Amino acid sequence: MSTIQELEPKGIWKNFYSLTQIPRPSKKEEKIIAFTKEFCENLGLETIVDEVGNVIARKPATPGMEDRKGIILQAHLDMVPQQNEGTGHDFEKDPIETYVEDGWVKAKGTTLGADNGIGAAAAMAVLEATDLEHGPIEALFTIDEETGMTGANELKPGILKGDILLNMDSEDEGELYIGCAGGVDSTGEFPYKLEAVPADSKAYRLTVKGLKGGHSGLDIHLGRGNANKIINTLMLMAAGKFKLRVAEFDGGSLRNAIPREAFAVVVVPADIATKFEQFVTEFETIVKDEFSKADGGVAVSTAATDMPENVVDLKTQDQLFEAVAKCPNGVIAMSKDMEGVVETSTNLATVKMLDGQFVIGTLQRSSVDADKEKLAAQIREVFKKAGGKAYSSGDYPGWKPNVDSAILQAMKDVYNNKYGRVPEVKVIHAGLECGILGGAYPNWDMISFGPTIRHPHSPDEKVNVDTVKLFWEFLVETLKHTPKK
Repeated sequence: MSTIQELEPKGIWKNFYSLTQIPRPSKKEEKIIAFTKEFCENLGLETIVDEVGNVIARKPATPGMEDRKGIILQAHLDMVPQQNEGTGHDFEKDPIETYVEDGWVKAKGTTLGADNGIGAAAAMAVLEATDLEHGPIEALFTIDEETGMTGANELKPGILKGDILLNMDSEDEGELYIGCAGGVDSTGEFPYKLEAVPADSKAYRLTVKGLKGGHSGLDIHLGRGNANKIINTLMLMAAGKFKLRVAEFDGGSLRNAIPREAFAVVVVPADIATKFEQFVTEFETIVKDEFSKADGGVAVSTAATDMPENVVDLKTQDQLFEAVAKCPNGVIAMSKDMEGVVETSTNLATVKMLDGQFVIGTLQRSSVDADKEKLAAQIREVFKKAGGKAYSSGDYPGWKPNVDSAILQAMKDVYNNKYGRVPEVKVIHAGLECGILGGAYPNWDMISFGPTIRHPHSPDEKVNVDTVKLFWEFLVETLKHTPKK
């Protein structure tokens, strides 16, 4: 049994352990919805499951706190399903295996799900606690945050009664977030034809792995390698030098994760195969040097493999290489108002072969909606000029900061009184649900906060144990000092 249940505060950790035992990848949340509904109902709380699967529970104020503004504790139930090659984890069936190391809770070869399982566990702990002081509380457990924010988008106005939203989906203890970036997905499609493999060819499997990956918003400024870009550069260069032809290309896995791994099956003329192998070795040296500080574990390799039945037609191959090469990736602009904050970015997330076409998936983020739309249009134009089709979808708004927020001032005072310092107030370059939820409930005063989580959306994800305790104590004290109506 995992030792995380022995950690303090036990209320959060026992609930988080329960969440790790229930498969909950985005779009596959049936089991976790049923579990959460049963959990709330067993506490005797009024419980609602709305049309899309959001779970809402209500807990009355404790005696003497009835005059306080209503608090909504909000977290999302789904998690990002990422694993290291060879782990063999089935995210629809298998529990997450956790362990504690050097003060951090981690998972064995997979994402941990602390994003946003810790927030959900904290809400559950508040709902079941009998020794807390608080005004009226509602818990809102949303679904599908990671792949479309479906739960937030489909939440109906009028269901929730509270005045203050505490979003528990941020990842730096001691920081309060009052704004976030909006986002939009831009996709390129390149239909291909299959041709016979050129005579006298030798087949290879190309692999790029060992990259750190990470959250495509929170980690985009760290200069980490993009596996899709790296393997595309390799193939583009080899196409000119060695007449390389592509049979398969599979890069990245999720729209909101920096791609850590990419694979391709290619063929080259057999008489120059040895030179091609040497070229790949030399290319790896260049890549390792380029990312020695930001992503030192990168590995580029080639291995002989079975001959594919076909290769992609040369015209589409050239179009694909051009599209991936010219597609922007990484930080586009930094904020002029908040030092060190990314304002606009894009992630070249996935390259897949689906239904007879290459599909390139990208995600643009910006705290300025006009810049987000401009960047998406630029990327669509790159795909179109390369000869493909292009469209954008899943647009969601950012969350505009309110520096005069009443709950912001209350939480700053609570934190200062408890820990002797004022928490930092920030905006985050990630897509929190607050922007969408605030559209349905414009009266809400909103704050996002949480414990320290590192490398979300990657198998290196970990949550700091000490900060979970600080986060819990801060939450409990905030509930006790909620402003009056």
